[in-house]
Amino acid sequence: MSAIELRGVEKRFGRTGVLAGVDLEVPVGSTTAILGASGSGKTTLLRLIAGFDRPDTGTIAIGNRTVDDGRRTVRPQDRGVGYVPQDGALFPHLTVAGNVGFGLGRREQQHGREMLELVGLGSLARRYPHQLSGGQQQRVALARALAISPHVVLLDEPFSSLDATLRVELRRDVMRILKETATTTVLVTHDQDEALTLADHVAMLSNGRILIRAEPRELYHHPPDLIAATSLGEANVLDAVMHAGQARCALGNVAIYANGQPPPDGPARLLLRPEQLALHPQPELGTTRATVTEVHFHGHDILVHLLLADTDQETLIARCPGDLSLGAGQTVWIEVLGLARAWSAETPSPD
Repeated sequence: MSAIELRGVEKRFGRTGVLAGVDLEVPVGSTTAILGASGSGKTTLLRLIAGFDRPDTGTIAIGNRTVDDGRRTVRPQDRGVGYVPQDGALFPHLTVAGNVGFGLGRREQQHGREMLELVGLGSLARRYPHQLSGGQQQRVALARALAISPHVVLLDEPFSSLDATLRVELRRDVMRILKETATTTVLVTHDQDEALTLADHVAMLSNGRILIRAEPRELYHHPPDLIAATSLGEANVLDAVMHAGQARCALGNVAIYANGQPPPDGPARLLLRPEQLALHPQPELGTTRATVTEVHFHGHDILVHLLLADTDQETLIARCPGDLSLGAGQTVWIEVLGLARAWSAETPSPD
């Protein structure tokens, strides 16, 4: 059963098309991440669901009720939608309790206090927004959204303005709360890690259209096409030649994942994730010689930029354990792990 359903939704601002025939279903009790670059229409899509803007064409349903069909619309306050904007948008002149309880009836006020306890801020009810940290302000915004017992909660990049450590901690806590309350959630984000980590389903939005909606693991490991693959995480894309189900590329013969039918014999394009490239100091442990050009340390792992031997421009990225000691100018040998994904060279380029 769908908590949210969009069919053929289009939206223009003047002559600028923002959304073009969006179809989307969000199952009850699930979290769906809308992933896309800046300007792809993510926030516009969220505002249409909330009722802040209206679609030019198409229908939007929440639960079993159509809330906009191009002719009639249900007011935002009557849709049962909780909305958490990027900056929290708290009233500076109201206390925490006043913000959460704003506009609520007497019975709902008690529920608002319970939601404030749920997000761990019950003891701060008398404080004002300027007396809170950024993370605490976002928790207040979430409590306010949950206080109306919404059918769905819409999160508009609510963690993007926080520092890295706080962002990871807060998004984990927020999603735990939403799961505990069995709240259907739509999260818009341009952060790939955020989408993969938090969502039950990821819908990729590009040029005003949903390219694909799938579970994060399926989307990352078995992308439907090269554009989706390169839009979700770092990727190495290599030119290759297919013959009898095998791919020959700059890394030698590479086994491919045959999802349905492999590409036909002839030119092809291969996808290898950085973690599929293992680096070795000795040639007998690898197949292809390369020179390290850059090393970026991330603590738990490193990203290593490589220039393949005997080439002027074939560069790759490998993700390796953080304790591997490598430096620019060092020679290594590359071993391919697992299976590559392959598409015909006629597949549209992600560039």
